[in-house]
Parts: sequence; structure tokens; C-alpha cells
Amino acid sequence: MKNVTDSLIEKIEKVGNPTVAGLDTRIEFLPESMRKNVKSGSDAAKAIVEYNCALIDALKDIVPSVKIQSAYYEMYAHYGVEAFYTTAAYAVKNGLNVMADVKRNDIGATAEAYAAAYLGRSGFDYITVNPYPGYDGIKPFIDCCSQNGKGIFVLARMSNPSAAQIQNLKVDGVPLYIKVGELIGEWGNSLIGEHGYSAVGAVVGATNPAEARELRERFSSVFFLVPGYGAQGGSGATAAAAFDGKGSGAIVNNSRGIIAAHMTERYKGMGFAQAARAAAIDMREDLVKAINAR
Repeated sequence: MKNVTDSLIEKIEKVGNPTVAGLDTRIEFLPESMRKNVKSGSDAAKAIVEYNCALIDALKDIVPSVKIQSAYYEMYAHYGVEAFYTTAAYAVKNGLNVMADVKRNDIGATAEAYAAAYLGRSGFDYITVNPYPGYDGIKPFIDCCSQNGKGIFVLARMSNPSAAQIQNLKVDGVPLYIKVGELIGEWGNSLIGEHGYSAVGAVVGATNPAEARELRERFSSVFFLVPGYGAQGGSGATAAAAFDGKGSGAIVNNSRGIIAAHMTERYKGMGFAQAARAAAIDMREDLVKAINAR
């Protein structure tokens, strides 16, 4: 049966680009012409939506997906939450796969509420989820995935430097991120689609290629969301470890490197939307070259 990951894989194949553009939009990324009249949270939220929509217009034919990090919207209270959902709706309208980076979970009843909020009629295709509560926290999300044709990415091996403090701890002699990977594989076993990948995926950073490679080899049905490209030090060469032998099985996130590309020397002088498009094309070339070179 076809699942959300099948649809994502087909979108990736259509544009030839396993990149998700992270809309971690900060007000300081906006050009002065869009910031000069921002006096309140309401003004900021409206300006961010305008910026995001212009980015989506520029990227929609060259990236298959956008990932919206809720923290950058929640900081503007209810104005930001409206901007969060308005951005998502515009991305859906333009045919993009849409991920909400919310990293939610809790005990069962609360997890049910989180799952209903983000995997019901919200328009999000995927959300990110914390595995720490175990199965009774994960099950409501899996149930919503099954009922509504949605997906989740469960945190496994993150890209930030201190992630190793917890995620590399040994359990029966095995790193914790491997144990979590085993659980993710089990949790998603009933939701495997036509391309062989489950709707229950894993977050696996681009900054630890040896560990990503090990996870890829062990868990052939788990699709990876790969953060850490660009500002965190990841590259096409490191991200390539997350892909399978067919060049599939993963999508790589880049946030600042795309949405704030106009602020860098490489794309200096371009408008923000033009620069974002150029950066996304350059990333595509970097990833495809690295994947093919393995």
C-alpha cells in the first residue's frame, strides 16, 4: 500500500533533488525593506509569512519539501502560530511535502492530543517526534499516521555536538542510537510502503557519517531525515552516508544555507528568493555528485 514516504520519494525523483528547505525563518534574515515597518509581534509574523511565501515560489520546482521549525514561530505567540500554519498551507497549495519540526511527545493521553494537532487535518505530511517516552508515547502518532496517511521522523542520532552525551551511551554494549533505531524499525514495520520505506522514519544527522552509514546498513526500511548540512558542518560527502545503494532512503535538510543565502558572500547581490534558489540548486549538485561517487 502506498504511504506518505512513497509520495515523498516520488517528489524527490521528479525534481532530482533530495533536499528539504528548512524554514527556520528569523526576522533578521529579511531584507531591510521588509523589516523597516516591523514594530510588533503581529508585524513580524506577517513579514515572515511574506518572506516564506516568496521563498516557496522560488523553490517549489526544485525542492520536494519544506520543513517548518515551530520554535521560530512560537516566539511570536499566537501571531507566530498563525504564521506557522499559514506558511504550511501555502506550501501545501504549491504541491510541496510539508514537515513540521516540533519534536513532540509525552505520556499517552498527551501524545494523543499532540498527534491529533499535527497529524490530523493540519496539512503537515510529517512531524518530528521524541522517542524518550517509549511506545505508549509513540503509539498515538503511529495510529494517526495509519489513519490519515501521515508520517513521523523519530529522533535517533542528532547533528548537534553534545548529542553524543546521551545518544552514544552504551546499552548492553550497544550505542543508544542503535537501540533507538531498532525500535523505530519495529514501530514502523506495519507502515512500509511500495518503495520499501516506512512512514515511521528517523532523524539522523549529516555530521556523523560513520554512524549514519551504520544505521543505514542496519535498518533498510527506515527513511532518514538528515539535518546538519551547511552551517552545522555537514556536506554532500557526509550526508551521502545516509542514502541506500540506489541513492534513495533519505532527504537532507538545509535551513540557513538556503533561506539566508543572500546574506553570504557566495550569493551577495542577489535578491533573497533568487539566492535561495541558487543555493538549493548548488546543494542539489553537491548531493547528487556525492551520492553517485560512493
